[in-house]
Amino acid sequence: MKLTVRDRAAPATAAALALLAFVNGCASNPFRTAAPATPLSLQPPPGVAAPAHTLPQAAIAPATPSYADVDGRQVAAALSRSREESQVMQDEITALREQLASTSTQLAQARVTGMPPAPATAAEGVAAGPKATSPATMKSALAGLSLPDLAPRFDGSVVRIDIPADQLFDDGTANIRPAGAATLTQVSAELDRVYPGHFIGIEGHVDTEPLHNASWTSPHQLTAARAAAVFDFLTTRTSMQERQLFLVAHGSNHPLVSNATAAGRAKNRRIELVVYPEHSAAAD
Repeated sequence: MKLTVRDRAAPATAAALALLAFVNGCASNPFRTAAPATPLSLQPPPGVAAPAHTLPQAAIAPATPSYADVDGRQVAAALSRSREESQVMQDEITALREQLASTSTQLAQARVTGMPPAPATAAEGVAAGPKATSPATMKSALAGLSLPDLAPRFDGSVVRIDIPADQLFDDGTANIRPAGAATLTQVSAELDRVYPGHFIGIEGHVDTEPLHNASWTSPHQLTAARAAAVFDFLTTRTSMQERQLFLVAHGSNHPLVSNATAAGRAKNRRIELVVYPEHSAAAD
């Protein structure tokens, strides 16, 4: 019998169909065990930065503190500490100002006590300090000063004579007026009579008004110049000696009264001649 091409291809076709049916049957077999699913990961491969939108919110930026989250008691405690620290600083500033206010007086006293001692005597073999008058004697001798227009006063262990600057100097200058020269001559004669040879401080003071004279850039410069002018007058026109005098410029640091009124400011503009208990060595 003669086979055609169709007859020869039939077995091959049947085999292919059988294989396809086997494969489909295995895939639809309800008893076949399913392969485990690969989990989906949001993490990038090692070395690759993750996009910002895939990161948790906490990893993008830390939460910003809010004042609403702060305990009110903590705020109150912080404010209380701040006020206490401010008060401590203010107290320290006040103490420093008080110390500064007494510096000039301490300096004047130190200059007196720091004067060279008198030469040692052969019997003692040691240097003796400058002779000093007792405070009681200084105070009792004050009544012997004949200066009714100046009202000398006793202050601790020293005698103070306040001379108005307006009486001594032309306005805003260190030029001694004729009336001022007469006053200084009178005061010098009385001090030489009642307190001969005593150390005397020449202390300049002004008020707090702005300076109008371009010659001075500060109140201390003006008071220093005025004290120096009085020193020059006393040592050249009176019997006082350079060795018993020294100068202090206070500026406006030590007013006698308030500067709020014209009368108060006039009283604060002054030269003080301060007589100390110690004597100059040459006077002994």
